[in-house]
Amino acid sequence: MSDVITATVAQTIPDVGARLRRERTRRTLSAGGGALLTFLLTLLAIGVLWVGVLWLSGVSPLIAKGPVDVWKYLFVVPAAATNRALIFGNLVVTLGHSVIGFAAGLVVALLGATAFQLSRGVEHALMPVAMLLRSVPLIAMAPVIILIFGRDLWTVAVIGGIVVLFPALVNISFGLKSASAQMNDLVAVYGGGSWAQLRKVAMPSSLPAFFAAVRISVPGAITGALLAEWLAVGGGIGGSIGGFIPQAQFTALWASVVVVTVVSLVLYNVIQIVEDVVLARMGMRPQAT
Repeated sequence: MSDVITATVAQTIPDVGARLRRERTRRTLSAGGGALLTFLLTLLAIGVLWVGVLWLSGVSPLIAKGPVDVWKYLFVVPAAATNRALIFGNLVVTLGHSVIGFAAGLVVALLGATAFQLSRGVEHALMPVAMLLRSVPLIAMAPVIILIFGRDLWTVAVIGGIVVLFPALVNISFGLKSASAQMNDLVAVYGGGSWAQLRKVAMPSSLPAFFAAVRISVPGAITGALLAEWLAVGGGIGGSIGGFIPQAQFTALWASVVVVTVVSLVLYNVIQIVEDVVLARMGMRPQAT
């Protein structure tokens, strides 16, 4: 009898493991497919909205350019290769500036949220500063930032970091605070302090909030880079857009806006897909934003 039970258990364990792996794979594929479908529908909706707004506004075709005009500018006209080199060259510069601002803002947000979790006094002292940076328009702060840091990459890091900082800080702080009180008590019972609770409980449970912060920060970092280029350092798409208008290069202007918008959407949705896949495999629910 015992041999039969042992054989049954030995056969059941691999079956359960296989079912769990199949279920995890199904959740992963479902999450990735859903995020990809959402991305495609978003692109379609933006295209329809773009055409509809141009049609309703009645703006002169010399100024307002539609999707077909941008496509021809980048891929059809004889100078398409030169146009692509111009637009995508500016895009590479802007993406480089975006990475600087994104890294600066997210690192400060992570350090700040960690400090807030470990000390309420630090949170009460520094959160008003973050709220102040959020409330003051960057255009008003830009002259002071340029005066202090000059017209170089430090200004890009500061302006981009300010745009990224507050939403990332709030999301990550919320995620760290959402940790289970019972799990924290369990760690405390086994002799763990605040740092052990942060590492073993708060950080793993804050993954959905962290991914939400990263998703929000990516378009924010690109916006910060465009603003820094326009106001301070020049170059990139932000710096070139100001020159397209006086030169009546309206198609180049629209192409620049379209390219940077599409890249923002692509990066946002790539992170969304990664988030859905990771959280699905971990059995966690993504955080809505």
